[in-house]
Amino acid sequence: MFEEEIGQMSLQVEKLEGNMAKLTIEASAEDFEKAVEKAYQKSKSKVSIPGFRKGKVPRKIIEQMYGKEVFYEDAANIAIPTAYAAAVDECTEEIVSQPTIEVVQLEAGKPFIFTAEVALKPDVTLGKYKGIEIDKIDVTVTEEEIDAAIDKERERNARTTFVEDRAVQDGDMTVLDYEGFVDGKTFEGGKDENYPLTIGSNTFIPGFEEQLIGAEIGKEVEVNVTFPEDYHAAELAGKPALFKCIVREIKKKELPELDDEFASEVSEFDTLAEYREDVKKNLTLKKEEEAKNEREEAVVDAIIADAQMDIPEAMLTTQQRQMADDFSQRIRMQGITIEQYFQFTGLTMDALLEQMKPQAEQRIKSRLVLEAVAKAENLEASEEDYTNEIKKMAEAYRMTEEKMTEMIGAFEEKAIKEDLRAKKALDFVVENAVEK
Repeated sequence: MFEEEIGQMSLQVEKLEGNMAKLTIEASAEDFEKAVEKAYQKSKSKVSIPGFRKGKVPRKIIEQMYGKEVFYEDAANIAIPTAYAAAVDECTEEIVSQPTIEVVQLEAGKPFIFTAEVALKPDVTLGKYKGIEIDKIDVTVTEEEIDAAIDKERERNARTTFVEDRAVQDGDMTVLDYEGFVDGKTFEGGKDENYPLTIGSNTFIPGFEEQLIGAEIGKEVEVNVTFPEDYHAAELAGKPALFKCIVREIKKKELPELDDEFASEVSEFDTLAEYREDVKKNLTLKKEEEAKNEREEAVVDAIIADAQMDIPEAMLTTQQRQMADDFSQRIRMQGITIEQYFQFTGLTMDALLEQMKPQAEQRIKSRLVLEAVAKAENLEASEEDYTNEIKKMAEAYRMTEEKMTEMIGAFEEKAIKEDLRAKKALDFVVENAVEK
């Protein structure tokens, strides 16, 4: 255990088992009195006492009526973040989790004392990290893959036309009325009109769509199917059914001709040959990027498997919560709140956090081994590396480098440099890997 002075506060750090620590933080009685006064100023507008205008009741009167401790809880909530932040700044240990706070002393005229239990960054014992053997990844692009990519583009540029001179064929988009019967009786959800159904989409009961092939517009056709054994409506599961159907519309997709005109419409090239070559180039770049990611993942996985580290549960929990927050922000950008997401999926926050646990643990271990490699190899981010990163960030956010630099504080600068250092370590271990 050791003690550090922080202004009018003191910090004691007690190492616990499992890379945990207990910080005992003591704020002076004077500082806590200031927090009590802030709590009073914040709350006085809500207090009503006969004989005083609302918001004008003196603090002493409120304390006489409700006790001197009336503002203590709010005062503690005001004092703790500031005192804890100062303690973290001064602590020589690297804290890697949110704190678990417990108030120890909360009395008039005495120092305010609380503890914060936190996780500390664990030590890593590296095993082998140079000469890691990984499988060679083939990035050759085949003619079939080029054809498939071009066919997708043709599908995106297809036009839809109505068909009136023939019966339904596989792949047609139909609009139909249907009514279903089980044991000669209708059932709930078994009837609809103007229902859009693409033949071959396999969105209906197995066997249904195939039996519509050959149906003519306006003529009734009977479809016989059997509901799957695992059908969501238990009363229908496994039962045979008859559907009476009438096709109201037939539409088909017309793909553009695969020629120079098509190439010029969907790309910057004048000929199909040039367009095809560009598709090959882009597919190759995509495969190379995927292969790069696979190599990096394989190398880091191997290093983790041969390393030793003890991850504190609190560190893992903090990472899970951070990932859940990031996920919540991403779906909010798509117009969905996390509450709506839970309604749609039936998940809960606890279930989401549990789902994220393996990935959270992998992220922590990956970062720790890369930091250990950087330390072992004396890898550091240079000022040029940092300047180039700021330039990229400025371009991404569409602002000047000067403005981006102004927005970055000391904490953010340190985080960026640590990320760059980890990236250097990743590049180092991949460059030193051996493909087999």
